[in-house]
Amino acid sequence: MEIKPVSDRMYGFLVLYDMHTKFYHNVLEGISDEDANKRLDTKANHIAWLAGSLLQERFELANLLGVDLKAGADELFKHHQGIKEDVKYPTISTYEDQWNTISPILREKLANVTDDELDKILSFPVEQMTFPLFEMVSFNTYREANCIGQIALWRRLLGYDGMKYM
Repeated sequence: MEIKPVSDRMYGFLVLYDMHTKFYHNVLEGISDEDANKRLDTKANHIAWLAGSLLQERFELANLLGVDLKAGADELFKHHQGIKEDVKYPTISTYEDQWNTISPILREKLANVTDDELDKILSFPVEQMTFPLFEMVSFNTYREANCIGQIALWRRLLGYDGMKYM
């Protein structure tokens, strides 16, 4: 896929975005819904939470760019809520279907975002934070890589083969 962003500031982010879009599926490949909810006697976020949180953030970023869509598990994840005990999280296939829906929509928005839009200051009253959209894109890109890496580690801890990059 050729990357022709309006903003030169977005080129590197779009390269990583495309990688993460593919890696999301690769890292979740073959994981059972039962295993996705295992925490192995730790306080760590399980795969189902990590995958849902990644999905939620793509929907949130798309909404900041004018898209009016919500993730199916919005109530579980909105306002950056942490993992909940004794909650049945959606299935991996549900997450992947929604990932396939939001990813091309968000990519189009990111590819066409203007410098003025990137400089716009966002306000998050619940989280008591403000910062430019560009910093939000930067953080989301970093966080996607981080969460995909956590899921990759969970794959190995749960006895699955390592994530494939191709």
